[in-house]
Amino acid sequence: MNILEQLNTPDDLKLLLPKQLLQLAEEIRSLIIDTVSKNGGHLAPSLGTVELTIALYKIFDFPTDKLVWDVGHQAYTHKILSGRRDQFSTLRQKGGLTGFPKRSESPYDAFGVGHASTSISAALGMAAARDIDGGRFKVIAVIGDGAMSGGEAFEALNNVGALKKDMLIILNDNEMSISKNVGALSSYFSQIRTNPEYTRVKKDIGSLIARLPKVGQTFYKTAEILKDSVKNAFIAGGLFEEMGISYIGPVDGNNLPNLITILQRIKNIHGPVMLHILTKKGKGYPPAEKHPDKFHGIGRFNIETGQSVSKPSSIPTYTQIFSNTLLKIASDDKDIVAITAAMPGGTGLSAFARQYPERFFDVGIAEEHALTMAAGLASAGKKPVVALYSTFAQRGYDQILHDICLQNLPVTICLDRAGLVGEDGPTHHGVFDYSFLRNIPGITLMAPQDENELQHMLYTAIEHNGPIVLRYPRGQACGIPMDISLHHLPIGFGKILSDSGEYAIIAIGSMVCPALKAAEILRSDNILCSVINARFIKPLDKALLITLAQTKKHLITVEENVLAGGFGSAVLEVLSQNNISPGKITCLGLPDKFIPQGPRDELLRDYGLTAGGIAKTIKNLVNHQHN
Repeated sequence: MNILEQLNTPDDLKLLLPKQLLQLAEEIRSLIIDTVSKNGGHLAPSLGTVELTIALYKIFDFPTDKLVWDVGHQAYTHKILSGRRDQFSTLRQKGGLTGFPKRSESPYDAFGVGHASTSISAALGMAAARDIDGGRFKVIAVIGDGAMSGGEAFEALNNVGALKKDMLIILNDNEMSISKNVGALSSYFSQIRTNPEYTRVKKDIGSLIARLPKVGQTFYKTAEILKDSVKNAFIAGGLFEEMGISYIGPVDGNNLPNLITILQRIKNIHGPVMLHILTKKGKGYPPAEKHPDKFHGIGRFNIETGQSVSKPSSIPTYTQIFSNTLLKIASDDKDIVAITAAMPGGTGLSAFARQYPERFFDVGIAEEHALTMAAGLASAGKKPVVALYSTFAQRGYDQILHDICLQNLPVTICLDRAGLVGEDGPTHHGVFDYSFLRNIPGITLMAPQDENELQHMLYTAIEHNGPIVLRYPRGQACGIPMDISLHHLPIGFGKILSDSGEYAIIAIGSMVCPALKAAEILRSDNILCSVINARFIKPLDKALLITLAQTKKHLITVEENVLAGGFGSAVLEVLSQNNISPGKITCLGLPDKFIPQGPRDELLRDYGLTAGGIAKTIKNLVNHQHN
């Protein structure tokens, strides 16, 4: 009998016997593997937390009790057990279940997530609200050891220790975030993991104290000091206990019966408690266990072999072009250093790390620190290149503004996955960077039309004496020939790619190639358009823009960014400052809303940002003007 198919509500799970729960874990694993093999997704993290999630649903009463996941890519079992089993086949599909917890999707999703290190802060807020209202529900935060490298997690822990709210923090320790964890905190957890004596001695000391006769408060305090001394000796200072948080563990997070017993005992402990569990990332699927980084986030794959079913392409990705170009430049310039925030593979810096280990810094999930460290390196004469995903750079805004730009330091910030990223959805779309960066004084912001321009822009950025941002999209480049020699691009100047007709398409970055194709489509309808590669969002080529506005009947800007405060807004500002009617310009881009998940090409089509969409908009514009 398939147990999973019999579970209609979380209450049904509470009736299962221990043997049935073990079978349920295997059935859930099979469903997750099967679904992700077809849809892509975060496989290894969710396979590691199957037992934990079942145990939590066995002991606690969700959604009355609140379960807050950190990042959320390990929450597939949670989705399955919370009434979304029959929808699980739509995971990460357009119009289907999201890949992360989302409050509007289910009352069981207590807090929407997608970025790291937020769970403890959110859970503490819920616990504080509960106490204000006189509530009695439980609050549980699940955070991975990788997310614990983020500063917000420790800001929250500091406050948890001070407020002493009843809440449970589960530290899911799998020795991985996306790539291998780094830093002193990772070493700290390793000391705990590799010290089997700690748990035994702590238990023995506790039992000894429990058996001693009560001889007064003084002896009790002495016994507590004795217990804490042993504990601190084995936990490198008892970090969490020193913060005022009761620490339990480490325990096997994939041992379901034991985990249920421990959670039952912890459930009614007052004050903040941290349960440290050890889990196996990718557990139950050998390819994912062997290569957890590869299966952290993966596209469609063959279950039998673990191999991707995507057709290989001879066209490199923008990330690969960035990686190769940086290696090329760094071979001639020993002052170049590279920094990333727990994403050496995703950002293309793994090759740099192997070739120049002394010049590479992976700071963990800590974008703020990465950027200020880069500022420090730049102030000391180095040429730091910080590689981040656009969506994660949002967390370092103050550091970009205050630590880098205010001091006019030569830091190169490379934003990968800029624009729509597809199935990861609104938490990961990098569609705001034009808007939140271009208002900063002194910053240079640019985007290449293709891979060849990317390599020249990177070269230009590294040699630029000031803060500069280079943003490029996810996925394959355009497949054009690459120049052998690198050269500087004049900063603040666009490039006219074609000059004909009464209309001009001014495109930036990933929208240049579709703009060129749109012009070809329109030519067949006898509508002639000039195409301009703007290259720079800041500084804009004001002289070119004014000339175009004075000589063309209408201008159309195109960007893969939200229109609010983006590239088109910047062009409108220039025209307004020069008394040119805003009626001469149409801005194409993304609307003032969070864009849902879906294949990138479909999303671009939905919002009119394909060659066909751009051509259709201009054709409608022309017809309207003629009428």
